[in-house]
Amino acid sequence: MRTRIVSIEDMSAAEIVLWNDWACQDGQLVSPYLRFEFAEIVARTRQDVRVAILEDETGIAGFFPHHAPCGGIIRPVGAPMSDYQGIVGRPGARFDVGQLVRACGTSALVFDNWHCPKGGLPRSRQERDGSVVVDLKHGAEAYFAERRSLHKDHFKKTARRQRAAERDFGPVRVELGDPKGEAFAQLQAWKSEQYVTTGKLDVFSIGWVQDVLRDLRRREGQEFSGLTAALWFGDRLAAVEFGLVGGDVYHSWFPAYDPELAKYSPGLLLLHGLFEQAHERGLSRIDLGRGGAHYKKYYASYEIPLDQGRLLVPGLASAGILSWEMTERLAGVMPDRLASLPVRLRRRWSQVSAFQPRLAPRLASFTASISL
Repeated sequence: MRTRIVSIEDMSAAEIVLWNDWACQDGQLVSPYLRFEFAEIVARTRQDVRVAILEDETGIAGFFPHHAPCGGIIRPVGAPMSDYQGIVGRPGARFDVGQLVRACGTSALVFDNWHCPKGGLPRSRQERDGSVVVDLKHGAEAYFAERRSLHKDHFKKTARRQRAAERDFGPVRVELGDPKGEAFAQLQAWKSEQYVTTGKLDVFSIGWVQDVLRDLRRREGQEFSGLTAALWFGDRLAAVEFGLVGGDVYHSWFPAYDPELAKYSPGLLLLHGLFEQAHERGLSRIDLGRGGAHYKKYYASYEIPLDQGRLLVPGLASAGILSWEMTERLAGVMPDRLASLPVRLRRRWSQVSAFQPRLAPRLASFTASISL
């Protein structure tokens, strides 16, 4: 199989049509993150987006949007913000991902949410989890009836919390859309505070992340766009979520709520309102994303497997990763506090490197994040 590496601006209209057709398996979109539009939006603010076009004897077989090597490592486009990653390929096509990594000019591919319809990358993945999908094709009423029959206590408890919120604050409602940006601004404030409190990197402090979210927010109401959903208790904003819409799929992305209102489960009430209004917005599936949040088991219609890990082929970048891992193992013989230090520093550096491809901003973000 041959591989061509091109800039996204160099892709033809016919290639873009193929890409989006193949992102829809059996006519059903897998995820908005696998659409051409997502890669294009990221490419507008980051100059390192490339597309590997894979070709076999019959012509184009697949597309792999990614960021050009940074420190010898390539990452799927938008990573680690993109909740689905991988090759968008012709049905039935098979790919040698190790060969693809070499063709991209490096020896290490790091991924967070690799879509693996053929069983994934068993020799390279470190973790597998499922992205939880809520199937609303028969409407919210039928969906809730089916889930209540399986988890009666959970839904009774959630209903009681909604009644309590109505008693204490007034009518509970969910609004879709945020033309003034006020709900999104509150979401950002809550999330940034949460990142600081938990010692995580504040992704809202990254310039290109802000640019991508701003672009998606401007598109609100279009076929491919961002969507802000806000939960109100009377006149008080209780929770906000920003997600990605592609066709009839909504993918939950950035949720946050007022911590003072936690006892009312505002995050769940926001989801319920979103489910109830999905049909009006032309949505038949809501993807809650990968991760083991305990509440997702009550809502999952099914899961789509995603892999997290890295694929290494012989080379300098892969040798560097293996050396770090060896250092972490050797540190395991030290006292607990010291043993965890190399692991924490490496993971934070890896995370910052994924968000900041240029060295100067990467060092600044790393220093700021470890000083918190």
